[in-house]
Amino acid sequence: MPADTPLFTLVPARTPLLISVPHAGTGLPDDLRRRFSPSARALPDTDWHVEKLYGFATALGAGLLVATQSRYVVDLNRDPSGQSLYPGADTTEICPTRSFDNAPIYDEGAAPPDQTEIAERVAQYWQPYHARLAGELAAIRQRHGFAILLDGHSIPSEVPRFFPGRLPDLNLGTNNGRSCAPGLAGQAEAVLAAAQGFSHVHNGRFIGGYITRHYGRPADGVHALQLEIGQRCYMDETRPEAWDAQHAAPLIAVLRRLVETLLRWQPA
Repeated sequence: MPADTPLFTLVPARTPLLISVPHAGTGLPDDLRRRFSPSARALPDTDWHVEKLYGFATALGAGLLVATQSRYVVDLNRDPSGQSLYPGADTTEICPTRSFDNAPIYDEGAAPPDQTEIAERVAQYWQPYHARLAGELAAIRQRHGFAILLDGHSIPSEVPRFFPGRLPDLNLGTNNGRSCAPGLAGQAEAVLAAAQGFSHVHNGRFIGGYITRHYGRPADGVHALQLEIGQRCYMDETRPEAWDAQHAAPLIAVLRRLVETLLRWQPA
């Protein structure tokens, strides 16, 4: 990875809404690539094309913060302390060692990261992203009096390691109602419920990761929501790197209605 490769891209917000996309990056430092198994080098657990799904939002004034590095380098949506987001359930670590299909990420004979390496990756990759995220939210709140954070994710529609059967298409998470105002959550859910051809759930298997839980503080004027999308809604899961704009168009129309709803919302 060239030394001057940015760790993220940012289109600053002109409205109270910031969209964060922490898992769409495919950057991988050469020293890690050499340690990974052949299957892991393909980065199968990427949130493929999520930055494209929300590409329309910047023209509406929303900010868009997109990480460039793979979640296999460091997971920006995990607690840096290592605390599990879902105690008792199987989850990936801040520096993952196994893929979603439970295959080893590191090649035979290659050592997974120890605590020193994990701390170095957190400092080099995790902290800069979160510093920029926190700074942008603070600037939005100063300009508008409040901020809305939409954390954008996607995942294969069936991952037996984490959930049985097929995941609903649109999975809204608000940390069981703690990360944003009830009225905002209700309006967001109404958009998803009205989306013909898509199933949805609110605070189902995914209630929001570290980003939603950490930054979502309605009492302090920051309202956070996570949307986890089943990838079959917009792509061929057997050919993840291929972007099909026609396939994705119905979902993008739903996301546009969601973003427009978030932009219209005002705190009581």
